[in-house]
Amino acid sequence: MTVTCRKAALDDVDSLYDIIASYAEKGIMLPRSKEALSRHIDSFVIAEYEGRFVGCGSLFQLGKDLVEIRSLGVTDGYKGQGIGRKLVEFLTEEAKRQGIPKIMALTYEVAFFEKIGFSVVPKEIFPEKVWTDCVHCKKQHNCDEIAVLKRLD
Repeated sequence: MTVTCRKAALDDVDSLYDIIASYAEKGIMLPRSKEALSRHIDSFVIAEYEGRFVGCGSLFQLGKDLVEIRSLGVTDGYKGQGIGRKLVEFLTEEAKRQGIPKIMALTYEVAFFEKIGFSVVPKEIFPEKVWTDCVHCKKQHNCDEIAVLKRLD
């Protein structure tokens, strides 16, 4: 299976919205409006297989030395085929190109991230995340996501 990853374009907003909304409905991803996706399209990457959208992810800068992987998802029917790994590798390379030494994520899929070199860390070490997203989340006071971190330097 040959999957390619590329930077997202405005034409991808509907596909991005659909996959993110499907995860958000299950309570495992924060929803994003089409307007927000359009504004931040340059932070998103797309995975494609035979010209079809099969996954996405984004890189969000939380500070000068920290970025977060977020909105990472794979479409139904394509999970378990290495697409998530390819997306994370693409995003990690982008963080390296930007000279960012740390990359983190909040996740329910700890084993997935551990297999690709991330370590579990306390969420509290990321006040940048708390003040940008967590303050708007309905799970703010009883978050069940696990923080993972990978040093790139």
